[in-house]
Amino acid sequence: MGDYGTKENGSEYSRSYPEGIDVIREREYPLLKDTTYLDHAGTTLYAKSLIDSFSRDLTSNIYGNPHSLSAPSQLSTQRIDDTRLRALRFFNADPQEFDLVFVANATAAIKLVADALRDATPQGFWYGYHVDAHTSLVGARELAALGSRCFMSDDEVERWMSGLDSASAEGNRLFAFPAQSNMNGRRFPLQWCGKIRTVSSQRVYTMLDAASLVSTSPLDLSDAANAPDFTVLSFYKIFGFPDLGALIVRKNAGQVFDKRRFFGGGTVDMVLTHETPWHAKKQSSIHERLEDGTLPFHNIIALDLAFETHTRLFGSMSNVSSHTRFLARRLHDRMVALRHHNGERVCHVYKSAHADYSDSSLQGPILAFNLRNSQGTWIGKSEVERLAGIKNIQIRSGTLCNPGGTAASLDWSGADMLRHFSHGLRCGDDHDIMDGRPTGILRASLGAMSSLKDINTFVAFLEEFFVEKSLDVCTLAPPVDNNLIQQPEFYVESLSIYPIKSCAAFKVPDGIRWEIHPEGLAWDREWCLIHQGTGVALNQKRYPRMALIRPVIDLAGGFLRITCGGASSTHGKSLEIPLHRGNLNLVTTSLCQNSSEPSTVCGDQVIVQAYTSHEVSSFFSNFLGVPCTLARFPPQSSTTRSASSTGPLINRNSPLRARTTMPGSFPQDPQLASPQNPILLSNESPILLISRSSVNRLNEAIKRNNTASGAGGNGSSNKKAVAADVFRANIVVAERIPRPANAERPYVEDEWQSVRIGGPDGVPFNVLGSCQRCQMVCVDQYTGVRGDEPYSTLAKTRKVGNKIYFGRHLGLASLGAVDEEEASAVSRKVMVGDTVDPSFGP
Repeated sequence: MGDYGTKENGSEYSRSYPEGIDVIREREYPLLKDTTYLDHAGTTLYAKSLIDSFSRDLTSNIYGNPHSLSAPSQLSTQRIDDTRLRALRFFNADPQEFDLVFVANATAAIKLVADALRDATPQGFWYGYHVDAHTSLVGARELAALGSRCFMSDDEVERWMSGLDSASAEGNRLFAFPAQSNMNGRRFPLQWCGKIRTVSSQRVYTMLDAASLVSTSPLDLSDAANAPDFTVLSFYKIFGFPDLGALIVRKNAGQVFDKRRFFGGGTVDMVLTHETPWHAKKQSSIHERLEDGTLPFHNIIALDLAFETHTRLFGSMSNVSSHTRFLARRLHDRMVALRHHNGERVCHVYKSAHADYSDSSLQGPILAFNLRNSQGTWIGKSEVERLAGIKNIQIRSGTLCNPGGTAASLDWSGADMLRHFSHGLRCGDDHDIMDGRPTGILRASLGAMSSLKDINTFVAFLEEFFVEKSLDVCTLAPPVDNNLIQQPEFYVESLSIYPIKSCAAFKVPDGIRWEIHPEGLAWDREWCLIHQGTGVALNQKRYPRMALIRPVIDLAGGFLRITCGGASSTHGKSLEIPLHRGNLNLVTTSLCQNSSEPSTVCGDQVIVQAYTSHEVSSFFSNFLGVPCTLARFPPQSSTTRSASSTGPLINRNSPLRARTTMPGSFPQDPQLASPQNPILLSNESPILLISRSSVNRLNEAIKRNNTASGAGGNGSSNKKAVAADVFRANIVVAERIPRPANAERPYVEDEWQSVRIGGPDGVPFNVLGSCQRCQMVCVDQYTGVRGDEPYSTLAKTRKVGNKIYFGRHLGLASLGAVDEEEASAVSRKVMVGDTVDPSFGP
């Protein structure tokens, strides 16, 4: 039965569960088979039997809107009443002392309380909150007309409480704090609520954010005298489904809702709409006064079934607490034990001074951490999360919706964070390290269905990618033999154009010279697919099937011809888009749109021209399963692309010139010598080059890793050699002179400073730098299936600092005087088979 019941596991590991955790996971959580899920603090997972029972219930009964006297409506009302009582009893809350209000989530409950206190008195209310509060608790301060205060420590809270009896204050006051930090799992003193009520004779209310705590621990509200006035939580944190929250109100504090202004259907007994505006609010219960409109009664029915399913699977929340406490202690101990070859710690765990993973009164099953290399340099959170993602390990990173706790843990001041914001830092972005310190935190959190296998997999992942076992330091390029660098040993093996960003390549046929412009190869990334709702450009990282959208440039016919599906696909449909913008005779006018609209491409703001035809949008939407349409980068000099989605738009294109011999890519003045190389919809540079020899060396490393991991690895299907196409390069170079395999020079391109393609009179390029890689290289360009290679091996063999490199960025070099324009226009073409002559730096 797996790890269940072995002596090593101790008495806490799923001890009181009705069945072993491996049995429960296999039957109830089949989606976990190949996934290590460590984000239970975000939401836990729902059981298969819960969804099955919910489906049976809905297909066996007719549930009507509860605001009626019909039999279906009364059935809904009965289930709502029963579930409300069941929810109160789940938290040991006496229905004589407490009422429960159904809301969308914990945030909605917080806002409901803050709105009521704002309206309760003319002067409003004062608000205090702990620094470790969730963002939603912090947000309530904006409604506090009498001011607010952030308490930076428990001692500060205690000092404030000790002076409550002697302090004078007008209006209501509200103190809010989390029962458990959603950032690091630290648990707070629940006795604060009773102490505030005892020491203060004034109107000081307490609000407990229990959302994080109740996911893995019981909440006992049996002592009403010492309970919070308002408790907020989300049920999906406990059960995974339904998406529903609750506000539990201590009835003695219910008067704060008396002056609430808004009313909706279901919360009033009568309303006059003309002559004298008047309404009579319901008074029978707190929840009847606050539950505006029709309740989400289907979700409430699902909640009733969730209580039943959870008890059947896990017995009680105490059982869950014991199980997750054991796993958290095991994970913590193994993480802090990880050391580099020089003895330096790998993991820096953020926890309170009194944190004890064996004591559930002090610590919950959450680990907040960052990683360091052997030299003590921080490793970026995005790199860790990307690598975890390709290994099907789900963790969370960033500020974790806990701005105060994260800033305090990272020792960032408000001035620091404002400076970072002005430099482009935004929630969820890749600005991982600023001023030499992390800008966010990594989080692993456990739930009722977590297992020792999850712990073992995650620690093995850290050991594989982040524990440095020797003094070897990765360098990009091997030493260059100066006796060999003058020989023209490289040639263009293939040329690829990507007309539609993130879709398949169009391979330039042999014997055809292809034109190069300052912004790249002709027609390269001139189109993209944008989401019809958000305007964001689609990419293969999110939609790997885009690799199967295959464009062909038909210069003779003047079309971009697009088909969908793999090589053996029977899809059979194609779409033709005119290459020339002015040639409307080749397509209906509705395919073009003169007006522009904003889009977001890789975090940049771009103005694109969208195709409005239903034929175009349905062609792509039906294949990808996402509402999208084709858009084109506009040809005008006003076309813009910004450095960030929130920053000012920056013009990165020169004025449009007359069309040269090969149309496309908006040809520009060959004399352009701006500091920035103009680009269209490519990510970083006009042209990307890789080396066949480097691909070969990388595949050798992949095969070695596969042999080393053996059958116990993640599966040989993810460890096969990769094609050069996964790197989506424009130019693949190979060595011309036949050499033994061990004489190839992989990664020698890392030393190139410039290249000339096509002999002494060929096209010169500047090397702009190395290409930083992300997990998109794991998408097989022929099947659209995502694996874990080559990114896994690149992370071990091509990581320098916190970045992973493969390939080189190129930009067209200046070509000379204006009177040589025609000659240079002809020479600005390359062809498969052309020689590649690199120059090396000093």
